[in-house]
Amino acid sequence: MPLALATGAPSWAWGCATAIRNKWHDRRDAVRVDGLRVVSVGNLAVGGTGKTPLAAWIARLLHEMGARPALLIRGHGEDEVLLHERWNPEVPVVVGPDRVAAARRAVAAGARVGVLDDGFQHRRLHRDLDLVLLAAEDPFPGRLLPRGPYREPVASLERADGVVVTRRTRSVEEARALEAEVHRRFPGLVLGGIRLEPLGLFDLNAQRAEGIAAGQVLAASSVARPDDFAHMVARMIGRPVDAMAFPDHHRYTVGDAEALRAASGSGTIVTSEKDAVKLVAFAEVLGDVRVLRVEPAWDWGEPDVRRRLESLA
Repeated sequence: MPLALATGAPSWAWGCATAIRNKWHDRRDAVRVDGLRVVSVGNLAVGGTGKTPLAAWIARLLHEMGARPALLIRGHGEDEVLLHERWNPEVPVVVGPDRVAAARRAVAAGARVGVLDDGFQHRRLHRDLDLVLLAAEDPFPGRLLPRGPYREPVASLERADGVVVTRRTRSVEEARALEAEVHRRFPGLVLGGIRLEPLGLFDLNAQRAEGIAAGQVLAASSVARPDDFAHMVARMIGRPVDAMAFPDHHRYTVGDAEALRAASGSGTIVTSEKDAVKLVAFAEVLGDVRVLRVEPAWDWGEPDVRRRLESLA
């Protein structure tokens, strides 16, 4: 009860500010950038829904279609930029908080389709396909920040072109249950569902690594949902793990690396790809490290999403 009282007023204020902002955008036309079609991948909740892996999947598919994509990133942290450059080295990444300016730079560099990573709340740039991710792990509908995880109320889905349900720790049946609830409120909006599938363990240089020996395992991360990451690690290796979390998009220091090694003792540190691109600079301090790599795998709806992307390409 005390926490609910403490967060109630800020949550109400957040909702009012969001409503005013959306009404302001509703009265204005979004900016179209000549020569560029735009796909937006975003969410209602704060982080951890899988938007960066899905944006990378879309960019890779568009590249294979010959559509000359570019990724448009706001640049909250260096990790997302480094990940996109690692996953799709042939796709340019354009960084900047001004998405319209970034789109124009992408066109000047030869791009014909822009993939907007985390774009649902950035409404100034026109998009031709607006996808919103909903995590099966989140309540639906849910409370607004800071009382809950939602940036916007679920009514904002009215401006989306499609919803993709994602899951990390929930079952496909639970994801389908969320689809049914969304369909009840917004018929036909859900296009498909994906799971963030563990591909295996790698080293800090993205090379396939051996399994984990017996002993202590520390799940270390600076992601939006550290508990989900630790749960995924424990499920993959088949035994309990300790956990150590830093704020999302954390910039690691050598002191952080030393703290991780101290917390893990002589055991193995398992981290995410998002963290690995930053922790590689401290490999000597960290010692025995494994990186859990995940990729989006479709539970249902992939052909429909592919057709929509083909229409842009």
